[in-house]
Amino acid sequence: MVEKKNSYETGFGSDALKNPQRIVFITKKTSAKVKGDAGRQLMSFPHLLLRESIAFQVMVIVLVGIALLWDAPLEQLANPLVTPNPAKAPWYFLGLQELLHYFPPLVAGIIIPTLVVVAFVVIPYFNVNVQGEPLWAGNRALRFKVFLSILVALVAFLAIFRAWTVLVPTVAVAGPLLFSSFLKPEGQPAWKFLRTRPVSWWVMTWFITVSVVLTLVGTFFRGPGWSWVWPWRGHGV
Repeated sequence: MVEKKNSYETGFGSDALKNPQRIVFITKKTSAKVKGDAGRQLMSFPHLLLRESIAFQVMVIVLVGIALLWDAPLEQLANPLVTPNPAKAPWYFLGLQELLHYFPPLVAGIIIPTLVVVAFVVIPYFNVNVQGEPLWAGNRALRFKVFLSILVALVAFLAIFRAWTVLVPTVAVAGPLLFSSFLKPEGQPAWKFLRTRPVSWWVMTWFITVSVVLTLVGTFFRGPGWSWVWPWRGHGV
């Protein structure tokens, strides 16, 4: 029996459903050997570190220029006997502070952020997300019913608490989502972008939209007593 000399090349793929496989041939005189092309390699220094140093210096120059041209929005000296009204958190926490206006502290500060983090951890493992297929690619009727039920429950929950700053962006994202379910593959190419979006894209779009709206409202549209104010008028309505 004549033994054939085979060469097995390694490679990289993006198929998340394909399990890694290894083929090993062991004989008396030979051992398993896998050949692979590692590709072009670069040293961390100077290629990476030099670019990082340049980017850091550019950032420092820009920040120094901003500090020289614009004063920091500082108020008067802090007085422990006087509480500012409204007492606003830093901008990156204004979304949570806006939620505290509608929901109890336990819900706005613990339950909702925890559910969002858990959703970001779990959703990538959904079968529809692992396959990377569009949301409405398969079993459209069932998925439409599921998302419509979730949307109705979420809208009802937000309406009960009158959380309009969350309800409005939720409806704004849900509209194109439901509209994309009626688009056909052979339809107009202009709607191809919405038709081919996976579930993870829709969830992240909703999260970013809600976060931006909550931050903007908390920054510019909240005045004394956390009442609604128009930035150009400066008083509550």
